[in-house]
Amino acid sequence: MKHIFQIIFIFVALKGFAQFNPAPAAAQKKSILIMNATAHIGNGEVIENSVVGFKEGKITLIADARTVRIDMSAYDTIIQASGMHLYPGFIASNTTLGLHEIDAVRAQNDVSEVGTYKPSVRSAIAFNTDSEITPTVRSNGVLMGQITPRGGTISGTSSVMHFDAWNWEDALVREDDGIHLNWPQVYHKHYDKGKVSIEKVKSYDQQLTEISVFFNEARAYAGVAQPALMEIRYEAMRDIFNGKKTLYVHADDVKAIGEALRFKREMSIPRMVIVGGYDSWMMAADLREAGVGVMIRRIHELPALTGDDIDLPFKLPRLLHEAGVKFSFQNEGDMERMGVRNLPFHAGTAVAYGLPYEAAVRALTLGAAELLGISENYGSIESGKSATLILSTGDALDMMTNNVIYAFIDGRSIELSDKHKVLYERYKNRD
Repeated sequence: MKHIFQIIFIFVALKGFAQFNPAPAAAQKKSILIMNATAHIGNGEVIENSVVGFKEGKITLIADARTVRIDMSAYDTIIQASGMHLYPGFIASNTTLGLHEIDAVRAQNDVSEVGTYKPSVRSAIAFNTDSEITPTVRSNGVLMGQITPRGGTISGTSSVMHFDAWNWEDALVREDDGIHLNWPQVYHKHYDKGKVSIEKVKSYDQQLTEISVFFNEARAYAGVAQPALMEIRYEAMRDIFNGKKTLYVHADDVKAIGEALRFKREMSIPRMVIVGGYDSWMMAADLREAGVGVMIRRIHELPALTGDDIDLPFKLPRLLHEAGVKFSFQNEGDMERMGVRNLPFHAGTAVAYGLPYEAAVRALTLGAAELLGISENYGSIESGKSATLILSTGDALDMMTNNVIYAFIDGRSIELSDKHKVLYERYKNRD
C-alpha cells in the first residue's frame, strides 16, 4: 500500500511539474533585427541606439543605427526597442540547477556522489532539462549555467549547459569544462568556555599531502599515451595538465588561495579558477600575475568574520575589478538553485557599491564566458557569435525595473512563461 501511494504521489507531482515547463523553441528560421535598444555589448562597450541583426542563430550585424544604412527588407522580423536594454544572455557560474528539484525529496538529489576523489563524475548526464525552476531563472535573463557537482575532495566534472532543451545532449554548450577541487579548510572556530578562537585544522597538512599524491599520480598517468590499464579517475584528470580542462579550486580564505596558487605552479596546471574567493581581494596581485580568475561567492550575505567590514561582500567585485582580476558571479549556498534567478541583482548590488555598470554586465556575460572557456561563441554581442541575447524594457540589473520581454538562445526565441507568472495570472483577480 505504501508503494502505491508513492507511485500516485510521483504521478501527480510529474503531472503538475510538466504544466509549468514550456516546450523548447524550434531552431531559428526567420532573420531578426532589433532596432534602437541600448546595447550592452558585454566587453565594456555600450551602443545607445543600436541595431543588431541575426540569422540562423548567429549575429550578423551590430552597429550604431544612426551611422549605418540598413536594408530592412533583408530581415523577416523587426523589433522596435527604443528605450529598452539589450544584453548578452547572462551566465550562472558554479550552479547545481537541474541536479536537484525538491530538497526534501532525496531520490531527486543528483548533486553529489559517494566518495572523496571523483573526477569521473559528470554533471552533464544528470542535468534535468525539465526542471520547473529553470523557466523562472530564464525570466530574469539567465540563459546558461555551469552545472557543477558537489561533495568530496574532488567533486567531479562540470559542464556548461543552456536552459532550453529537450535533453542534456541538446543543452550542451561545453561538455566537461573542468574538474572541481574543494580545498581543505585551513582554519576553524574553536569554542572554549564561551570564548571563540581561530585555530588551524589539525588534519590540514595530511589532506594537502593526499591531494598532492593524487595529482602526482594523475600527472604521471597523463604522461602515458596508452596506459596498460585504464584508470577511470586518472583518465578524467588527463586534460587538466594539457589545458583543455580548467581546475576549479573552491577556496575562500587567504592562506587557502595562496596554497592553491603555489599548487598550480608545482603541478604545472595551465588553467585554474578560484571559486568562492572571499579573501581574494587580499591576493589580487598574485591572482592577476598567475592569470587566475575568481567566481565570487554570493554577495547577498553577511561577512564571514565579525571583524570584517560589514560591506565587504558587496565591495568585493569592485576591489577585484580595480586590481585587474577577472571574475564572475555565482550563488552557491542555501536555496542556491531557485536563487540563481537573482544573479543579475547581485551584479546590481555590486554596482551600488562602486563597481562600474558595464563591468558588472561583463562579469555576468563575457567575463563568465572567459572563465568557462566559451568566449569564442558566447558572452558578447559581436558578429559571428551566437545570438544568445535578452531584451529588457528596463535595467536588467535592477530588481525594480528588470522586465525581460524577449530571450534568444542561439537565435531561437524562447518561451518566458514560468510557474510564478502562471500562478500570478491565476490569482491576481481573485476576490
